[in-house]
Amino acid sequence: PEVGYTYQQLLSIQPRDHKSYTSNMMKPLEKELVFDIDMTDYDDIRSCCQNADICKKCWPLMVIAIQIIDKALEDDFGFEHRLWVYSGRRGVHCWVADPSARSLTQSGRSAVAEYLSLVKGGETSVKKVSLQDRPHPSIQRAISTVKSHFHQFALESQDILGCQQSWEKVLALIPDDTVRQSISDEIAKQKTASDRWKLIYDSLQRDYQSKMGSKVARRNHVTAATTCSEIMLQYCYPRLDVNVSTGVNHLLKSPFCAHPKTGKVCVPIDVTDVENFDPFTVPSLRDLCQELDSFEVEHHDENTSAEKKRVKDYKRTSLNKHIRVFDKFLKKLETTWRGKLIEKSDSTGNF
Repeated sequence: PEVGYTYQQLLSIQPRDHKSYTSNMMKPLEKELVFDIDMTDYDDIRSCCQNADICKKCWPLMVIAIQIIDKALEDDFGFEHRLWVYSGRRGVHCWVADPSARSLTQSGRSAVAEYLSLVKGGETSVKKVSLQDRPHPSIQRAISTVKSHFHQFALESQDILGCQQSWEKVLALIPDDTVRQSISDEIAKQKTASDRWKLIYDSLQRDYQSKMGSKVARRNHVTAATTCSEIMLQYCYPRLDVNVSTGVNHLLKSPFCAHPKTGKVCVPIDVTDVENFDPFTVPSLRDLCQELDSFEVEHHDENTSAEKKRVKDYKRTSLNKHIRVFDKFLKKLETTWRGKLIEKSDSTGNF
């Protein structure tokens, strides 16, 4: 099943006349603020997979995305109730259930999505990230997160400096033609990806320092750290499907539904342990049936059938740990709503 807005019916229509419904007969009331991050949006930087395929080399992109977006939603917007869910195939979804998020207008949702979007430009754009010398604190925080993953993910797993075809894409992001050419002349002489990345940084740094004497040049020339950050962000920063976040009619798969192509269950992800989440071990419907059958075989001699019935079916499967994540999310949300109801009754005198 897929979930969208809750609506208010403006005109009374009998169920048998449901085909006569039009959009102006229904008023959208509220909906969770949602985000959709799809691996296919990274195809221009992935060297291991394309389209709907994913592997352990490119999955860290989803880990980085969750860490950056979740932190921004918490620290920059104050949203407390955030649920991250594996899409069942090639991406992740985020559901923000705070009352202030659910009541956002379409323009408000667009503003949040725009705030979180940094990689901009279509397939024909070469340079998709542009920073000021003093980036916004949210971007600085994102850079810090990306740096912690960049060497392992970009330099090793994706090998973005491994061959001439790959490093030319990186060098194309350097704005100064002279610096870019000087790096291009030397980069093949470096033995490792780390050495090549160091060459890029050192060359940019020397160029910046050589132009420090000119005020005009200094004002128009970015630092080495800024250019390197732009490169890292272009390769690693989350790429949101903004239409999912802003569209009134856009639906999103419900948690715990099964993906129609893979059969895998859309399970919640524990953000505090996101680096250990493995999409390749997420159970499918067939896996869950086999786990239930195995449980029966392994425990067929134990006590009575009444005791077995006290163990809920989901607790007999690998779905159990994911349901605990969902329960934790719901209990926190329930506490917030209970507090608001008590606050409302106190203010109105209705006990």
